[in-house]
Amino acid sequence: MRNTKSKNMKVEIWSDVMCPFCYIGKRRFETALQKFGHKDEIEVEWKSFQLDPSMQNDPGKNINQYLAERKGWTLEYAKQINSQMTKMAAAEGLVYDFDKAVVANSFDAHRFSGYAKEHGLGNEAEERLFKAYFTEGKNIGERDTLAALGEDIGLDADEVGEVLASDRYADKVLDDIHEAEAIGVRGVPFFVFNRQYAVSGAQPAEAFLNALGKSFDEWQKQHVVLQDANETEGEVCIPGGDCQ
Repeated sequence: MRNTKSKNMKVEIWSDVMCPFCYIGKRRFETALQKFGHKDEIEVEWKSFQLDPSMQNDPGKNINQYLAERKGWTLEYAKQINSQMTKMAAAEGLVYDFDKAVVANSFDAHRFSGYAKEHGLGNEAEERLFKAYFTEGKNIGERDTLAALGEDIGLDADEVGEVLASDRYADKVLDDIHEAEAIGVRGVPFFVFNRQYAVSGAQPAEAFLNALGKSFDEWQKQHVVLQDANETEGEVCIPGGDCQ
C-alpha cells in the first residue's frame, strides 16, 4: 500500500496523558524537531492510547497511593520510583508532582483532545493535559476541569462541556486504540514517521532527529512503506501501569 505525497510529512504519536514517559518523550521529540532543517514541513498528529481503561476516577487518591495498592508496593517504594521519574522529567525542563497527581480515567481527556485536534489545537491540548495532570494536580477525569483546560487553549468552554456530555469522539478514541493494537504498539509513547519508521519510547532527542531525517528523505522520494516499520526501542509505559 502506498500513500500519496502531501504538503507535509506526518508524524503520528500514540500517547496517554497519564504516561510519565509520554510527556518526557514529547519534549525530547520537540527538541529534535527544533533542530530539524525541515521542521515546517512536519505535521504532528496525536493518537489516543489508554494504559488502564478500567481505572476509576478517584480524586481523593494520588497516583503514589494507587500504584502502591495496585502493585502491592509500600507507599515509600512507590514514591521512590516516581521520584526517579521526576528527576528524569526535570532534565527535560518538566515539573512532575506525583503527590498531587489525581487518579482518573483518561477516556474523556482523549475525547477532549480529539475535539481540540479538529480545531487545529491538538498539540496545545496534549501539552495542557500533561501539565494539568503531572504538574498542577488537576483531575483530568472531571469534565468541568477539561472544559476549563479547553478555554485555556482557546476553545469555548461551553462547547467543550457539550461535547463531553455527549458520546462524541468516543469512536475516534477507540479507533486510535484499535489501530495501535493492529500495528503492534506494545507501550507508549510510540512515534510513527511517515508510516515507515517507528520510535518506541522516550528516546534521546538524537534518535528522533535521526528518524526525522531518514523518513523525510524517503518521503521526499515518495517511498512510503506502511508495514514492517523499522523500530527502535526506549522507555515506555505499558497497559497495566508498568513503566520501564
